[in-house]
Amino acid sequence: MARDRIVTTDPEDISLVLDLWYLRISSLARLRLTNQASAEMNNLFSVLYSLQPDFAREYLLDRLLPFELEVLHARGKYWAGDHMGYLDALWALVSKCRRKAKDALRRKGRRVAADAGGAEKEMWVERGSRVVLIIASQLIEMKDFIAATKVLAPLLSASPRPAPELQSAVARIYLQAGHLSIAAQHIAEVESHPAASQTMKDMNAAMLATAEGDWAKAAEILQGVLAREPENFAAVNNLAVVLLSQGLIKEGIDVLEKALSTSPSTVVVAEPFLFNLSTLYELRSATAAHNKRNLLIEVAKWSGDGLKTACLKMPSN
Repeated sequence: MARDRIVTTDPEDISLVLDLWYLRISSLARLRLTNQASAEMNNLFSVLYSLQPDFAREYLLDRLLPFELEVLHARGKYWAGDHMGYLDALWALVSKCRRKAKDALRRKGRRVAADAGGAEKEMWVERGSRVVLIIASQLIEMKDFIAATKVLAPLLSASPRPAPELQSAVARIYLQAGHLSIAAQHIAEVESHPAASQTMKDMNAAMLATAEGDWAKAAEILQGVLAREPENFAAVNNLAVVLLSQGLIKEGIDVLEKALSTSPSTVVVAEPFLFNLSTLYELRSATAAHNKRNLLIEVAKWSGDGLKTACLKMPSN
């Protein structure tokens, strides 16, 4: 649909054309067709960067280019395996958000209609915060937990009572880094936050119980979450890990296979889910290779070209 609209749209309606390009490339990314998404995005930005005269190019990139498309452009470096380049591109976007927020604040001081400038400032502050969360996520993937917490610390201090989603994210980073006491403090604050959902509170409590080695408590909490939300696949995956830690391998396989049969298009693109199921197959029986081949066939139906197939733990030959 986006492609057809791009072809038929008036080329002078640049804002609409760029919005349609974002729709197309983000759709390709959601389908995990990352090679095609990267190729089309690189071609698009090559055209944008070559526009003349210079002031027209600068105006388009600064005023008309959708911010979401810029985030996708940075994501292309991740798809290409350039993780440091990805972080550099994200930091450049954070710098842009800060500059835009300051510009909006200055304009607010000169305007009679001050609300417009305030709303624009808040928009850029929120965008910058979201990019910082992406940076923290990338740092976690790179196992640099200390850097991730340092990146998120300014977001926590920016508000007298941070959003529960942000506080939960910080708590889980500390859990992964092994700082249980600090994580417990953040989890307690989320527990008392009026905007925090019960599922968020339960997931935090289960992760803390897991980090403390209280597998029975973690399993009980996660089973309660799944009783309310059967399609909460993060809880499914965590429950399988908890069951494995209790030596209940068959039960863990059953939990993951049930999720796989319920919503294959969702779970086969989640690499931790596939890794855990492959691991359980290896621990359960001598038919692990056969089971993983069947899993590979299922993955091939849905995964596109963005999946890291090493999560299936298949032999290279």
